[in-house]
Amino acid sequence: MTEPDRGSGRYLDAAATAPLRPEALDAMLRVFTAGQANASSVHSPGFRAREEIEAARARVASALGARPGDVIFTSGGTEANSLAIVGLSLASPRGRHLVTTAIEHSSVLESCRYLERVFGFELTVLPVDGEGRVSPADLRAALRPDTTLVSVGLANGEIGTVQDVPALAALAREVGAIVHTDAVQAAASLPVSVGAAGAWPGGAVDALTVASHKFGGPQGVGALVARSGLRIEPIIHGGGQERGARSGTENVAGIAGFAAAVGAATAQIGSAALALMESRDALTDRILAEVPGARLTGHPTERLPGHASFTVRGVSGESLLVALDAAGLAVSSGSACAAGKSEPSPVLLALGVSDELAQSAVRFSLAGPLPSESLDRIVRVLRAEVLRGVAG
Repeated sequence: MTEPDRGSGRYLDAAATAPLRPEALDAMLRVFTAGQANASSVHSPGFRAREEIEAARARVASALGARPGDVIFTSGGTEANSLAIVGLSLASPRGRHLVTTAIEHSSVLESCRYLERVFGFELTVLPVDGEGRVSPADLRAALRPDTTLVSVGLANGEIGTVQDVPALAALAREVGAIVHTDAVQAAASLPVSVGAAGAWPGGAVDALTVASHKFGGPQGVGALVARSGLRIEPIIHGGGQERGARSGTENVAGIAGFAAAVGAATAQIGSAALALMESRDALTDRILAEVPGARLTGHPTERLPGHASFTVRGVSGESLLVALDAAGLAVSSGSACAAGKSEPSPVLLALGVSDELAQSAVRFSLAGPLPSESLDRIVRVLRAEVLRGVAG
């Protein structure tokens, strides 16, 4: 079977990896064509590699309302989240208490549990409501004078729900806690900022994490963006690259492609979001109206622009994915990091969805406007698979 054509509305898994942007490919080819060099080397090719990285750092910082010195390049969102949670918490002089939520990405939850297990931190995991939203009252009740760090993701990749991070961050700042948000799923389609001059009131957060491949950049590159002055204990030791916070030879071409993708994506966030929302709403309306047993998961309106996720009573998510794939439509059942696991999604269980229903999840995440032919095909295939399951 040939790979779905990402430009025709058949690739509907942008939340896992967005299609590579031409700007990112051009930037990487430019670096490769110029010749590979180590950015730590003290010679002309090394200096040029370093200049490439610093130009990329400035571009990413500008797009995210930060200063260049705030950007630490990593191998992706998982490493960036781990560095944020573990690095900031271990370096903090205050407390041993962490707060996060039940629907965070595994890289956040497992990093918190690592600190709990190995270093004796206390961990409070906040519940969410049936639409995946965190209650400010629950956070206020959980906060303590010794709360070290609060980590709440800006948007959830499985259900699309967007949190009111500014309001939650304001509560955390009242007790002096460091505030981190996993912005990996959100930053390519929503305006985000770590700085006081950004789109969020009061600067909202102290640190945020992003991943290149969600913007349409190459895989294997990401960044932790942290306010200047925050101490970070490195989790990878060695040559002292990235201000000593993340050792290892930098991926020069990947970083250049990452920055180009960030620049292209953030330049058109407003217009792109409107187009995605129109397609998302059309898809949601058709599925809920025409597919028996379909139910939207996540918040109906406070959700990512191109994200539509459902449970479908009476069928398995695996059968839906197989049927859609056979029709040339690439979708997923949730987080790609959890793909292949037989257990129901912890995110859906946290919403109060039953084990059986959670196994029927299907997620559509759009890379661009959805052509009418693709919309018709999605609804036709889903309906046929549900009716076949009922008849069987």
